[in-house]
Amino acid sequence: MTDATLPQATVPHDGTDAEARPIFREDRKVLGISTETWPGILAPLGIGILALSAWEFIVWWRAIPPFILPGPLLIAKTLAADWTTLSASLWITLRITAAALIAAVTLGVGLAILFTQSKWLEKSLFPYAVILQVTPVVSIAPLIIIWVGDINLSLLICAWIVAFFPILSNTILGLNSADHNLRNLFELYGASRWQTLRYLRLPAALPYFLGGLKISGGLALIGAVVAEFVAGSGGNASGLAYRILEAGYQLKIPRMFAALIMISASGIAIFLAISWVSHLLLRRWHESALKREN
Repeated sequence: MTDATLPQATVPHDGTDAEARPIFREDRKVLGISTETWPGILAPLGIGILALSAWEFIVWWRAIPPFILPGPLLIAKTLAADWTTLSASLWITLRITAAALIAAVTLGVGLAILFTQSKWLEKSLFPYAVILQVTPVVSIAPLIIIWVGDINLSLLICAWIVAFFPILSNTILGLNSADHNLRNLFELYGASRWQTLRYLRLPAALPYFLGGLKISGGLALIGAVVAEFVAGSGGNASGLAYRILEAGYQLKIPRMFAALIMISASGIAIFLAISWVSHLLLRRWHESALKREN
């Protein structure tokens, strides 16, 4: 049977273009999550489980003492036993991280807007922002602690220094990446600087800003932890970095690993939260977040 003799499916015509409308594939979900998302969840989990199992087996097989390398099960037990102390320290570290990130966003976006409005201001001050970024925070943290006097404020400044530059540089790049044809169109219609900034340059800079925010979220946590290491403040109002130092001095290595896991999990949570917010803000209009069928 040739193609010419194959029966053709009849499509009813109602005088409209309904048959020309695109047919979208139904998005199947399992437990409320798209089937296309599950591989990205299960693959890392599988590799993580295999790595933890191998770690536990090597510790058991080689009979490695806990004060050298504890196994995952012992770390989990320690995390549960010391949860009260470690969670309180985690809250202190996260509080400094959040404050530093808010300060970095406020000052970074504000300065980026000023720099794009005045090229002379950008050329005058941006090199100092670069110098601030490339200076290791661990080398200037002792000076900041001495000059400021207040430990919490010192930690906040150190974390802000680390998180500030990615937001500043990415936002400047985004503001300068607005379509020049659209900028000319705004000028043609007599739009003011504020109108151009509000309706064109800020929306164009949003993806770049969110990309910098993803970087700065983790850097703010790193800056807070590094500053806590340098400060070395003890007592009840101490962050996780001090708990790591304390566990190291007392050779409580499982507790040290438990604190490290809490820091890593916090960094992952910060990144996922910012990624989720970025997806919500960009999913309806930006090319990087639009869902495509092909």
